[in-house]
Amino acid sequence: MTDQHSDGDPVRPSSDGGGVPPGIGDRIRAIRLSRDLSIRDLAARAGVSTGLISQVERGINDPSLQTARAIAKALQTPLFDFFQDPDRSEVAVVRADRRMSLKSPHGDITYQRISPGSGSLEMLEGRLEPHSASSEDAWSHPSEECVVVTAGSLTVEVDGAVQRLAIGDSCYFNSRYPHRYVNGTDEPVRFVLAITPPSY
Repeated sequence: MTDQHSDGDPVRPSSDGGGVPPGIGDRIRAIRLSRDLSIRDLAARAGVSTGLISQVERGINDPSLQTARAIAKALQTPLFDFFQDPDRSEVAVVRADRRMSLKSPHGDITYQRISPGSGSLEMLEGRLEPHSASSEDAWSHPSEECVVVTAGSLTVEVDGAVQRLAIGDSCYFNSRYPHRYVNGTDEPVRFVLAITPPSY
């Protein structure tokens, strides 16, 4: 079986404040074992090779964002749980210079997590580069989303319908419908995204 979801550049978790998030391989292994799944089981569910899963878990290879999403979906866990801070609190502050970031292949879109990642609501700040999209194809996951544009102009595609948002505009939708974000302009667009519950 080939890695059908491998799309080049790896996921790049980072924290600008110098902190290093937990290894994605360790988290994937822990979640996989908690689900009582073998590497072969997980690979089959995610549509990737057993070799890739093994390499990721051993820290030899970092998956692309698309592959990480496929693994998260197979494990039925939010993507950012792979990089979860083990320290949890009822009142959590995420400092601007300590946000965790994920970049897509080729850096077309960057997400920074502005929520602590330990609750039923996930907040992300996104930056989408000119003439690019959040994913090649629209995709779905079991959540609800609300996006508000803070800079630039964003196109939201949901189940074939197209909504164009200017600064200050927002769009709410059921994430079970195939969707993606598109920037068809010459300038980067920034937006804040709320997702509940956190998912793939």
